[in-house]
Amino acid sequence: MYKSPLADVPLRDVSITERLFEGLAGRPDQPVLIDGPSGASLTGAGLRDRIERLAGGLAAEGIGPGSVIALMAPNMPDYAVIFHAAAFAGATVTTLNPTYTPHEAAHQLKDSGAVLMFTIPAFLSVATTAIAGSAVREIVTIGEASGHRSIEDLLGPQLTAQVPVDLDRHVLALPYSSGTTGLPKGVMLSHRNMVVNVDQGLALLDVQPDETTVAFLPFFHIYGMNVLMNTYLAHGAALVTMPRFDLEALLGHIQRHRVERLFIAPPVAIALAKHPLVDQYDLSSLKLVMSAAAPLGAEVAEAVGQRLNCAVIQGYGMTELSPLTHVVPHRSPRPGAVGISAPNTVTRIVDPATGADCAPGAEGEVWVTGPQVMIGYLGRPEATAAMIEGGWLRTGDLGVVDADGYLFIRDRLKELIKVKGFQVAPAEVEAELLGLSGIADAAVIGVPDDEAGERPMAFVVRQPGSDITSDAILDGLRPRLASYKLPLRVAFIDAVPKSAAGKILRRLLRDRLAEG
Repeated sequence: MYKSPLADVPLRDVSITERLFEGLAGRPDQPVLIDGPSGASLTGAGLRDRIERLAGGLAAEGIGPGSVIALMAPNMPDYAVIFHAAAFAGATVTTLNPTYTPHEAAHQLKDSGAVLMFTIPAFLSVATTAIAGSAVREIVTIGEASGHRSIEDLLGPQLTAQVPVDLDRHVLALPYSSGTTGLPKGVMLSHRNMVVNVDQGLALLDVQPDETTVAFLPFFHIYGMNVLMNTYLAHGAALVTMPRFDLEALLGHIQRHRVERLFIAPPVAIALAKHPLVDQYDLSSLKLVMSAAAPLGAEVAEAVGQRLNCAVIQGYGMTELSPLTHVVPHRSPRPGAVGISAPNTVTRIVDPATGADCAPGAEGEVWVTGPQVMIGYLGRPEATAAMIEGGWLRTGDLGVVDADGYLFIRDRLKELIKVKGFQVAPAEVEAELLGLSGIADAAVIGVPDDEAGERPMAFVVRQPGSDITSDAILDGLRPRLASYKLPLRVAFIDAVPKSAAGKILRRLLRDRLAEG
């Protein structure tokens, strides 16, 4: 078992919003949230006031413990307002990917039991279609839209104290993840999970209260939600929000705000290493770039560090872990490593065949325990039991720990495909393929991609007499799947290889692909 070399952080009896307010108290008159496109900002005091007023308005609407709020929006200052107003009122927040199709959004809305949805006017057509058949009774807009109440209309008298909730068992956040396999499931995260992970992150990342970073990693994703939005604001640091990644805008913000620490995913590292636009900006303020959400190659990391003259490190975690469990200490970087165990966190390397701990230096499945381990999956006790064993969360990743306690991820046991850090479950894409006319069977694997890390590839068996084409298949999938889930290629085969039990033998498909 590999414990953290750092001292444990205290388990504090505060909600995530109370933890946030501690950080804002030190920045009452300074901007803590800046909208990148417009430059509009909220000070520490202004953010707290807006959170308390929206929390009061939600409480007046009967929103509180037992209520689920859906939030589908790009990164913007009001994202933090809505998230924390709902949390302060004792509600649960389920965050939706803004690129979802109505079909994908509908699944999450129905499964989560959301009763109120916040979105921007540009997403109203998707939201309006998606709420059909769900418990959502109203869509509230961030900005004005005819026929809808806006966030301004919901502001009420200030709620000045956290609505009491069980910090360990109450579901604060309900992001959706495919776990180690299968369709997206609601990951139940408590106030305790998220507060302790903020404090664990601060112990590892050395964020300073007076610094500013750029937040283009989406807040709906746990990395952007807790490592950026919550951790920075809870420490009195500031965020410049970007609604989507744009390299030129990012470089401009780094130069303008003298950003010292930047949080990215591997595709951005490739741009920072290779794009000629980088040389047109003064990025000398950068001291640290941290990449997470997918493995970053040592060569790319080294290229970024040399070009920007800064340290480049990796972090590791997953939605079910709130998300952070490992970070490479920036004062002791190690190429290819994803980090040492965070405070309060213990790591095991387990033989997947026997369940026994591996010998030191041997490769096995990474198991993690600590106060950041999720409550479980919403309404899926069997999936929870398969994921958590005796308090240990089975990550589905194969890794090895070196003599100094640094974790290296070697491969994945799980079938998930990581596209720009986002999870794609092969089973979800396969289900949509099988719903198309002319397809008898299908299998999906991940294939390497220089820009995205991986992309889905589909192997399709046509029904007898069908002449369905790749283009027709992709046209049929587009209305039902987000763009990052769409297969990069479609190959037609005679039969999908399967085991005697009917399980798809993806390894054989990879072997066939390697053989051309």
